[in-house]
Parts: sequence; C-alpha cells; structure tokens
Amino acid sequence: DKLFSESMVKNMVCQVLQGLSFMHKHGYFHRDMKPENLLCMGPDLIKIADFGLAREIRSRPPYTDYVSTRWYRAPEVLLRSTTYSSPIDIWAVGAIMAEIYTFRPLFPGSSEIDQIFKICSVMGTPDKRDWPEAYTLAQQMNFKFPQFSPTPLSTLIPNASPDAIQLMEDMLRWNPARRPTAQQCLRYNYFRDQKTDNSLSFAIGNVSLSDPYGNDEAK
Repeated sequence: DKLFSESMVKNMVCQVLQGLSFMHKHGYFHRDMKPENLLCMGPDLIKIADFGLAREIRSRPPYTDYVSTRWYRAPEVLLRSTTYSSPIDIWAVGAIMAEIYTFRPLFPGSSEIDQIFKICSVMGTPDKRDWPEAYTLAQQMNFKFPQFSPTPLSTLIPNASPDAIQLMEDMLRWNPARRPTAQQCLRYNYFRDQKTDNSLSFAIGNVSLSDPYGNDEAK
C-alpha cells in the first residue's frame, strides 16, 4: 500500500484535533476514539462519529473502566482508573496518528494485559517518579509492569518528521496530566504551516487502517 504523505497526515490529524478541541471546550470527552469512528470524505473532510460512550467532563467519577477500543485505550483506563478524563482522547489520537503514517496499529494488544505489554515495549516502562498513580493502580490489579526501554518512534515510523514524532511522543505520555490538550497540540511546530490545501481534495473512500481494531472488548 502506498503510504500517505506527511501533508495529508497533518491535514487529517489537524481536523481530528480541532474536533476534539471543540468537544473538550464544550465539556465533553469522546471515550472511544479509533479509526473506525473517523468518517473520511477525502483527507480534506474528516468528522468524528459515534458519541455513544461520550461523557461530560464535569460529571462526577467513578466512570466505568470498560471504555474505548483496546488498541487505542489509554493506560489509565487499562489500569482501571475511575477518574480519567479528556486525556484519554489525546492518547487515542496519538495511536491513531501513528497508524495513519504506517497503516499498522502501534499497540495491537490481544488482551488488556497484552495491551499494557505492547505499550511498555514501545514507550518503555513507566517511571514511578513521573506517574506514581500507575503503580498504585497496578498493585490493585496485582499487576507488575514488564521492564522495557523505550523504542524510538522514529524507528517505528521512519516516514514521520521530527516534529511529528515530538507530537506523538507527547500525546502518548504515560501520565495523563502531562499530555497536551487538543488545543495545545494544535500549537505544536508540526502544524505551524498548516492551511487548507485544495490539491488534497480527492476522495479516498473508506480507508481501512487496521482491522478488526482490537474491537472485541470494546462493547
């Protein structure tokens, strides 16, 4: 398969982040961001769909721990936190962005525990000083993090620019409090020259980035 150019990826990710920024600004987070829920009419028009799991940010925890499709599920959800919020959407966009570049899922876990292993194998084992809550949550699950050094995203996604890698690394931070907001993401260098490019306005139909999206546990 021919991969998308970086300008096309940038255009698509920009639209997704603009949609999330609007949603988060108005007090909601999606909770089930995945390629399947992005409706594409060519890279110039992408809409976020399926708000069946959306919640109000101001609504009170505890939230259900069983949300979002596994491959795009943020670590705090995998670790069964009940106080997660909009940063879970940012994590999912980071994973989706990597997949748009490669047409392969970044974290294709076969179960919830394997999903954490897959994340550790790419992002490295979480630092207890950076995110102590991860170890508290893991202990409650009788789970011990596997020891991994991070794999550079530039190795896994060689067609992505350094600015793209920086954005993905920040969206995929273990600690949800350290992930940028959607609005902050849009101010990254990656988008500094972003504008509507009419040359990209051709239909790409239903692009299947991956299937079956690790979807069996998302119901």
